[in-house]
Amino acid sequence: MAQYQYQAVTDSGQTISGSLEALDRRSALAALAGKGHFVTSIMAGTEKAIVTPRQQTLDKAPPKSYSLRSGKVTGKDVLSFVNQLSAAIRAGLPMLDCLQIIRRQSEKAAVGELIRELEDSVSSGDALSDAMGHHPKIFRPLHCALVRVGETGGLLDQTSLQLAQLLKRDEAIKSSMKNAAAYPIFILTLGFVAVIVIMTWLLPTIIATIDSPDFNMPWPTRLLMGISDFIRNYYYSVPSLVIIIALFYGFKKWIDGPGRIHWDGFKIKIPVMGPVLRSIAVGRFARTLGSLTKGGVTILEALGVVRDTLGNEVLGREIDDVTEKVRVGAALAEPLEESGRFPHLLVQIISVGEQTGKLDELLLTAAETFDEDADAAIEKFMAIMPAVLVLLLAVVIGFIIVATILPIWSLQMSVGGF
Repeated sequence: MAQYQYQAVTDSGQTISGSLEALDRRSALAALAGKGHFVTSIMAGTEKAIVTPRQQTLDKAPPKSYSLRSGKVTGKDVLSFVNQLSAAIRAGLPMLDCLQIIRRQSEKAAVGELIRELEDSVSSGDALSDAMGHHPKIFRPLHCALVRVGETGGLLDQTSLQLAQLLKRDEAIKSSMKNAAAYPIFILTLGFVAVIVIMTWLLPTIIATIDSPDFNMPWPTRLLMGISDFIRNYYYSVPSLVIIIALFYGFKKWIDGPGRIHWDGFKIKIPVMGPVLRSIAVGRFARTLGSLTKGGVTILEALGVVRDTLGNEVLGREIDDVTEKVRVGAALAEPLEESGRFPHLLVQIISVGEQTGKLDELLLTAAETFDEDADAAIEKFMAIMPAVLVLLLAVVIGFIIVATILPIWSLQMSVGGF
């Protein structure tokens, strides 16, 4: 039996705290739930509380960030590391041996350097979760939270496997989105190059053969020639290019800072793309929350971690509101439904899970359905967007062709006496 310290909210909304003995964390949570208490924090006598990103900012300085001199560690590198770590832990190897074996097998210098730093921290007495927390740009709060839950509950083999599954899904989504964007980007690049070549070389050459002071060019041709002259005149085009680059850089800084809430709100409203982003976020929410609660993390702690995995600040702030309502005693399903940002199916699943005590199992099962919806939305995006871009490119090229042919046709008409 272990002694657990807890804080909870009663049915009447009163905040209480105390201690109890239980076989493990899950048994302690079940005992408190049976008394009608909604647990907000629980930890064993020697356990470190899981710190959410918001608590981390308020309670202590952010973890030290180490720059890797030998290169960049990518998401695929992290997935490979977690997979190998999970396999080594399930084989029963001590943590230091696990890290040493993985480092020796690593072929990438940056990954080897990262694992060596993890080794140094662990050998000096830090838990692996704390060592990972020293690299916040590589290991997100979700990674550290699942590892810490496994360390404190003796379930590291299970939580590391859950983390590997989460990372595998994230990498699959990234790969799908890159594939979806590759063809549209190719079409846009090809179209841009074609338009520049036509405007700067082909169009002026053709127009020069028929231009004369007595001939009045049609307005589409005059418009294109004005654009062509502007592009070919370095006194105008180069400063304009610099201004465009500066505006692009300023826009990027804006959406990374104060404008992120507006930009994320705009993205989820875009036809075709909006449903894709929303489906991905809902799938991440269900899978991450299910994995954390399955490991024994309380709802409030889990929501604090899940908030920053959604990839959208608008949805993240909705989770902040949900967290505050849950903190004062509301069930999770109620504020989620009130937000209107999450599908009714997810709300129903959470409601049933809370009533039956199987929230983690139902969420992980539902995550498969939401992931399938996300895959279907991505496929729809891949089918529609290239066609839309091809249509737009055809309109632009068609306008240029018409503007080029019009003066020739007008000249022939005037010469023929029509």
